[in-house]
This record gives sequence, structure tokens and C-alpha cells, in this order.
Amino acid sequence: MRYQKLFTPLNIGKLEISNRYAMAPMGPLGLGDCEGGWNQRGIDYYTRRAKGGIGLIITGVTFSDTEVEKPSFPNTPNSTYNPVQFVRTSREMTERVHAYGSKIFLQMSGGFGRVTIPTNLGEFPPVSASEIPHRWLDKMCRPLTVEEIHGIVESFGKGAYNAKRAGFDGVEIHAVHEGYLIDQFAISFFNHRTDEYGGSLENRLRFAKEIREEIARTCGPDFPVVMRFSLKSMIKDWRVGALPGEEFEEKGRDIEEGIEAAKLLEKFGYDALDVDAGTYDAWWWNHPPMYMEKAPYKKFAKIVKDNVNVPVIMAGRVDNPETAMQCLDDNICDMISLGRPTLADPDIVNKIRRDQVERVRPCISCQEGCMGRIQTYSLINCAVNPQAGKERANDYRPITKKKKVLVIGGGPAGCEAARVLAERGHEPVLFEATDRLGGNLIPGGAPSFKEDDIALAKWYEDELKRLGVEIHMNTRVDADQVRNGEYDSVIVATGSRPKMFSLGDDEKVYAAEQVLLGQKETGDNVVVVGAGLVGCELALDLAQKGKKVTIVEALDKIMAVNGPLCSANKEMLERLIPFNGIEVQCGAKVTGYKNGVLTVEVGSDKKEFSADSVVLCVGYRSENALYEELKYDIDEIYQLGDAKKVSNIMYAIWDAFEVANHI
Repeated sequence: MRYQKLFTPLNIGKLEISNRYAMAPMGPLGLGDCEGGWNQRGIDYYTRRAKGGIGLIITGVTFSDTEVEKPSFPNTPNSTYNPVQFVRTSREMTERVHAYGSKIFLQMSGGFGRVTIPTNLGEFPPVSASEIPHRWLDKMCRPLTVEEIHGIVESFGKGAYNAKRAGFDGVEIHAVHEGYLIDQFAISFFNHRTDEYGGSLENRLRFAKEIREEIARTCGPDFPVVMRFSLKSMIKDWRVGALPGEEFEEKGRDIEEGIEAAKLLEKFGYDALDVDAGTYDAWWWNHPPMYMEKAPYKKFAKIVKDNVNVPVIMAGRVDNPETAMQCLDDNICDMISLGRPTLADPDIVNKIRRDQVERVRPCISCQEGCMGRIQTYSLINCAVNPQAGKERANDYRPITKKKKVLVIGGGPAGCEAARVLAERGHEPVLFEATDRLGGNLIPGGAPSFKEDDIALAKWYEDELKRLGVEIHMNTRVDADQVRNGEYDSVIVATGSRPKMFSLGDDEKVYAAEQVLLGQKETGDNVVVVGAGLVGCELALDLAQKGKKVTIVEALDKIMAVNGPLCSANKEMLERLIPFNGIEVQCGAKVTGYKNGVLTVEVGSDKKEFSADSVVLCVGYRSENALYEELKYDIDEIYQLGDAKKVSNIMYAIWDAFEVANHI
């Protein structure tokens, strides 16, 4: 009962919610059908989180307008486009969610405006409150007409009515938050209008006020309506956001105006405020990567909580229940919103309730499976949980005959394969050449901001122990052992090794993992060769430890080869490099290292960099010799992870799940 306070009821308006955990809204890309409703994948996705114990589910963003931003609705459910289909599919979902005692709100969007993802924009011109630059494209937005504003407001009323009829317990308005369309009206930096929707703060919030009034008119005053709300914008200039701890002049909504806005939203009748900070110009604030501290919105939620009388919901990397308890005890917020942690582990709330926190599969805040795939492929998934968004397709397959399966390698691919095999009832036997499970999670998790990588490795270790998997550490497997082992199937997940090359004084040339694991000391003046994700994160870690760091990259920009990275992660890391005093030399070919000097060619010029050591971060080479030796000798043999193709953790885990779930 350690976390009992997190499981006390809470009221939003007159609606009682069973506990203090909400599922944060995340874009439901891939969860809608082509007719404006939910597909089976979406219904299963939300139902699975309800089964996991969430008190309140807030769906990802859906639309009601079908006129102004036409490209938006084909990708997600729309509550007015085809009301029959929307109500029919929503009703199936809400009834299943309610079976588990959860409540569910539909998040409804007023539109994207200047922040429309380019792949979803098509040929339609972007819109906004005023004629301002688009966030991503070299285009100017056209101002919405008053008639279009009224049309969007009316669509909210119709959409909320359909949501209520479909069994939703309330709606959340998206949003005076993150710089979306309604927020573009609310922020004077974006809103240059001179009509009744511009000028004073109350005028700029008129859009939000009229939406609340219209929903009350169509659904009655007791139908709960929550507002997603960013207290502070973190805008330094167009497309330039502020980093944590950075001193800057706020061009968007500052805290003083944010307090006034929160009070007005309460006055307008909003039943709760779902609080964060940031805009698309500072996107890492709204979608905090691993480089952001845990629970970064505590300060902002506390300010809002102290100034309003309605419940305050707070998200933002609050996966630790101790932190959640502290937030309730300190009157920072009334409800904790978990987004990505519910993707990584849909049972997180039930595990916390049962005091089984060590069994929670950690979110590593990589955003490769969620935001990265939403941006690139219009799909929401999870890097560490291959079942997220594919609950039915990737359900564990029953076995008809138990097999003994040899798993060679204890990195993410090998561990995931062994875990899934054991869950299904097979008998995996895992061999690992080192003294620790986790593979590249271990050096990759060495920086302080990558602690969740280490937590994931520990989770695998604990899960394999719980499942009774036979594990042999410090044991290298050769081809004869495999041939003579009487295994029904073999999985080779032998990983990769860093690419190295001679520069001259090679005693002071190290691989990234040697430095990250503390096997080599860099000295105070370090050159990192290679500006992929590994090189940039290593450089940041060294700089934060007080080293003078220079990055040398052959391509014309840093992180040119990594993807699909969420823009929040990529842009924050790009900004953190100069913010931490790291020098960068792109377009450079390394030619040698001697007597503490690294020489490079930049075009026709030569440059020299003083360096106590040089750390090579130029990629990895597959360790596939064992598979090549065995591939014609074993009936059922699979190659996984970096041994097959050097990639990221997501594909190592996903491929391992796919193979292990079909043996």
C-alpha cells in the first residue's frame, strides 16, 4: 500500500475517476480508419491501457473540423466527418474501456495551423491566426477568417455531442498548448489580428472561450471539458527555442501572462488544466527527450495549481511513483499523466498499485518508436514494446510443441528473444560472452542522461530470471557447440564491434565504448571523430564532466545519418552541443594523430586540433562470423540485432520479438 495516495479517487467536474493516473494524449496515427472512425488496432490499443489500470484515458488528438484543414482528418478519427462510423467504432471502444473501470476522454483539436507536419499538409496552404511563417516549411500562413473560426467552434459542439453519444466521459481541448492553432491565437507573437480575436489576452483567448460555450450548449454544462495548457512558451525567436537553464527573452507566453490565461480558462468553465510548457519552436519541452530532467513541468504545474481551483494534470517523464507521490504531497498537481511509459508498459499502473515497480518495462525516452515514427510514417509504436499499437497482431502466439532454443548473445536482441520464447512456453538457453546482459545498452547508458538504458538492461535481467531462463555468462559459443547441442532452433545475436582505424599514435585512440565504460581516460582535451548519435551523446557527456571537447565530422552536418529521430530529440541535442561549449568541425577528413595533435583536411585546407586523446565514433561492424559458419548446417537458424545489420535498439527488439513469437 506504499502508493495508496495515487489510487484515491479524483473528480473532474462531477465525474469521479478511480485513481490519479491518466494516459497522456499521444497522436493516434495508424489507429483510425479511412471513414473517420477507429480501426481495430486503435480500439485494442486503448482497451489494453484500460486493462493496465489507468484511471483516465485521454485519446490522441482527433478532429471535428472538415473544412479548414482538410488534410488532417484522413489520418485520425474525426467526430463529425462520418458521425455514424465515428459513434459506432467509438462506442465499441468506450464500452470495452469502461469494463475495466477506466474513464476515457476524447481529445479534440482546433487544428495545427503553422505547425502542420509537412507530410500531412499536401497542397493545402497552411493557416494560422495571422500571416506568419510556417514552423517547418518556407511558407507563410494565411489568416483564418472569422467565418472559419465560427465554423471550427461549431464543429467542436457537434463533435463533442457525438463523443458524448459514443460513450466518452468528457473531452480535452487541444489546445492553448505547444503552439497549435488555438495557441497561435492565444500568443501575441503569432496573433497580429485587430478584430475581436486579437489584441488583449481575453480577445486572444476568445476562440477557446467560444469552444467551451459551444460544448456546454450541445452537451450540457456537466459534460467535463479539460484544456491542454502550456504555461510558458520557451520561444527565443522564430523556430528557435530555449534550453533548460538558458537565460533568454520570452517571445511567446511568459509565466505572468500564463497565470492570467489559466485564470481566464477556469473562468470560461474548463473543468481541469492539463499543464506543460513549450511550443513547436522549443519542441523538446513538450516532448522531453532523455536529455531533459525527469518531471520537468513541476515548477509550471505548481504555479498553475496555486492560481486555479480546478484540478491540474501534469505529464512529462513522471514514471517513478515516488516522484508522483511527491507531486501530490507538495500540491504540485492533482493527477499524473503518463504517455510514453504506457507505450513501453501498458501495465505500469497496475504494477505500481501492486508495488511491483521493478517489473515495469522502462521507457528510454528515445522517441524512435513513437514521435519519430509519427513524423516519418504516420504510425505510433514503441521502441521497447513491439506490441504497442499492434496489440492484436503481436499478441503472444500459443505453441503446439515446446522447443529448446539456443540464443547466442545477451544484448537487447538476444534478451528480447529469450524473454518472448519463455513467455510463450519454449525453453530458451542463453549464452553471453561477457559478465553482463544488455550489450550496447551498457555503454550507451553510461551518460547520466541515459539512465533508463541501464534500467532497461536491468529489466531484461530481472525478467529472464523471473521466467526461469537458463543463462550462461562469460561463455563464448563456437560452431561445434551449436552443431552438437541438440537444439531445435538457434538464434545468433552476437552484436557488433566498433569500427577502428589507425591514426598514428594509436595508444591514445579509443573506441566510444572504452571511454563510456571507464576503461580509458580521455584527459582534459578530447576530439570525438564522428557526429552520429553516439558521437554527439559522448561529446555531451564529456563536456558535462568538464572536458574540452571538439567534434570532427566528415559530413556537412552533425547527426546526418541517424533516423527516424524525433525532431524534439534531434533538435535538442543539436542545440546542446554549442550550449555546452563543444566545438564542431564538419566536412573534415581525419588524416593523422601524432604528438597530441590531430590533423584533418577541410576542403583544400589543413587544420590541427590539440587532443589528449581521440575517440572514434564512426560506426559499428556486424559480428556475424558465427552465423556465416553455421547458416548451412542448422535447419532453423536466425540472425538478429547488430549481428544481422547495425541499427538501433528499436529494430533489435522488434526483429527479436517477431522471430521469437513465431518459433
